[in-house]
Amino acid sequence: MPTVSAFFGILIRMYFNDQPPPHFHALYNEDEAIVAIESLEILEGFLPKRAFGLVQEWAAMHRAELMSDWDRCRAKQQPVKIAPLE
Repeated sequence: MPTVSAFFGILIRMYFNDQPPPHFHALYNEDEAIVAIESLEILEGFLPKRAFGLVQEWAAMHRAELMSDWDRCRAKQQPVKIAPLE
């Protein structure tokens, strides 16, 4: 599972050939959430409120890049790294 970005202890990952809807995995400490790219809502799992807020802020700025990486992963190609939240 490639890590496409990392910031403030949060890892953003995507699986190769994952099932729709387009999403990414956000990991923070022992918690993990699957986040929809379009709505930025948690589809499954849990993140603490502060960590999830940072994930939403970052994802809103990089939605097009996330969709591009989603397409690359579905085609079993290496995703492109995305700039972290600073």
